[in-house]
Amino acid sequence: MKNYDNVTIFNHPLINHKIAILRNEKTSMKEFRELIEEITTLMTFECLRTGVPTTECQVKTPLEVCNQSMVKDNAIAIVPILRAGLGMVNGVHVLFPSARVGHIGLCRNEETLEPYEYYCKLPEGIEDKLVLVIDPMLATGGSACDAIALLKKRGCTNIKFMAVIGAPEGVTRVAEEHPDVEIYVSTLDRCLNENGYILPGLGDAGDRLFGTK
Repeated sequence: MKNYDNVTIFNHPLINHKIAILRNEKTSMKEFRELIEEITTLMTFECLRTGVPTTECQVKTPLEVCNQSMVKDNAIAIVPILRAGLGMVNGVHVLFPSARVGHIGLCRNEETLEPYEYYCKLPEGIEDKLVLVIDPMLATGGSACDAIALLKKRGCTNIKFMAVIGAPEGVTRVAEEHPDVEIYVSTLDRCLNENGYILPGLGDAGDRLFGTK
């Protein structure tokens, strides 16, 4: 896969350690869910190094008054792509507990492998916020591209996308269709199989998160 200016692939030993456990088919639902949240928190820390709306304020310490930068109130929105994206929300909330949460429901057509929208509920004023679109798996890139396009139609201009596992096909598609969106992926896997699943991957993230298979 070629390099893109708007794509960051993590190669962090702590994340890699957690990914190894996450992939294991014997990892329990509880541990899988906890690992997704922990990886998301680590990714969020790096993802939000830039682009976060801040304001200057004065803080009185026990010794003196100093100027300090703080994140603006109500400046960040989290938008998980249903349903697996729900597993990443708490990982962001650890760092930004007051972040509003919207939901975009996209279901994959198993024949065309393309997504279609079935639900969308977004916080008021989302167009003025930094929007974190989250989904554990970036496979074909169809759902991510459609979710980002939907947010842009709602007026959003400050969007970042985070996925735990990505396939070259999906990363390439999102990077090229949305060059103005920063993409963060903790691990880049080998490829997609004939059914559009990531290899080696970790199976169906939604099923493993919610125990539906």
